Amino acid sequence: MKKLILFVAAMLSLVVTNGVKAQDDAMMKAWEKYMTPGDMHTMIAKSDGTWNADVTMWMKPGAPPEKSTGVCENKMILGGRYQQTIHRGTAMGKPFEGMGLMAYDNAKKIFIWTWVDNMGTGVMYLEGIWDEATKTINFKGKSVDPSTGKDMDIREVYKQVDDNNEFMEMYCTMDGKEMKTMEIKFTRQQ
Repeated sequence: MKKLILFVAAMLSLVVTNGVKAQDDAMMKAWEKYMTPGDMHTMIAKSDGTWNADVTMWMKPGAPPEKSTGVCENKMILGGRYQQTIHRGTAMGKPFEGMGLMAYDNAKKIFIWTWVDNMGTGVMYLEGIWDEATKTINFKGKSVDPSTGKDMDIREVYKQVDDNNEFMEMYCTMDGKEMKTMEIKFTRQQ
């Protein structure tokens, strides 16, 4: 009887060990897939380089737009997994500096865009989907409304016009109404 109990215990141990090993192997394969840059990362990397930015901003409906210029530098970081953007220019007559991080999440199958700048202390967070037909990422997310301290809906449309031109439009929802607040025409420096 004792031998039978030892045999059953050994078999259970072997089954459990093999089950854990199979789970570990599956988990490692999932992590490998998650961490390996793919086609979407290659697409993001095509925007690496230095870009001139022609910026138009609308502060409130019916008001004339404010125009400014800047320079944007994009580079892939952390082994080609993320693209860091540094933007320098002017906004509202003051020096402007901002930093963005573009990601493509292999597991969620979405783009993620975060933005911080010297005109605030919060972080804008957007998620988007690639539209191959229009070469556009349609982002939606949140940013704080400094006048209320509450989150507001943000929508951004990022378009790859061609290898040397990109275009971004930004919309904010305030008082229940969506308003175009910014557009940027990016031209690659040669």
